[in-house]
Amino acid sequence: MSETLPTPRGTLTQHADLSKFIWFRTGGPAEYMFRPDDVADLSDFLAALDPGVPVMPVGVGSNLIVRSGGVPGVTVRLSKAMATITVDGMRVRAGAAAMGISVASAARDAGIASLEFLRGIPGTAGGAVRMNAGAYGSEVVDVLVEATVVRRGGTVETLSKDELGFTYRHSNLNPGDIVVEAVFEGRPGDPRDIGARMDEIQEKREASQPTRTQTGGSTFKNPDGGKAWQLVDAAGCRGLTIDGAQVSEKHTNFLINTGTATGNAIEDLGDEVRRRVKAHSGVDLTWEIERVGNR
Repeated sequence: MSETLPTPRGTLTQHADLSKFIWFRTGGPAEYMFRPDDVADLSDFLAALDPGVPVMPVGVGSNLIVRSGGVPGVTVRLSKAMATITVDGMRVRAGAAAMGISVASAARDAGIASLEFLRGIPGTAGGAVRMNAGAYGSEVVDVLVEATVVRRGGTVETLSKDELGFTYRHSNLNPGDIVVEAVFEGRPGDPRDIGARMDEIQEKREASQPTRTQTGGSTFKNPDGGKAWQLVDAAGCRGLTIDGAQVSEKHTNFLINTGTATGNAIEDLGDEVRRRVKAHSGVDLTWEIERVGNR
């Protein structure tokens, strides 16, 4: 494929090891990893890239299972230069590589309430926008004003939250579209109260989720009127293990790599959980965590 790849200003690495930063710490390599210098570099690269080459954006891999065969095409991971955060009134403008906790902290320091829930989302602002991430009673659609996106063909567009077509844990962005910036808006608040709420969110997360293990985000979407973890638990899947992949004993909507699991094994475990839940309750659980790459 090397003949078809443009030469960017940023770094382009062949056979990049995704397991170094994917939260599960496992999975096959990216055929190519591109880290653009800035939005213009990303736009120029995608505009010149053969349309037949697949493109996949990735943040910190907190909601991702990478299959063992690796990810074909170009995986785009934004650089730290694209993680800047600025505040204007009640609005927070964040580069897509900025972590949710950084956005929430900037809002707190500026006395902007309503963004505290981002403290409980262990991913980037870009990833949060793409999947309409949510936690503790709020989600991105509640606070987003607009997002800037580089389309697969290289065009740069700024989309309102209505244009992003948000539904539960979903936006209408295409797979190759890459969020590069997001503007969030909150309401006036006391930084001390905002900080206390953020601390409460973190304490709840630490108490209820397997945060200090090789894991990912919530595995399955909550079905209408129910909780995925309750269905998984009721189907007898707490602690269920396949080839080093395990359903968390602490929170059954999380899967864990106990240290030897492959990406395929983690996905296989999730599929087995879905099968058992369907047999027990008749509910078809829908994956929330993204699975990518070749088997």
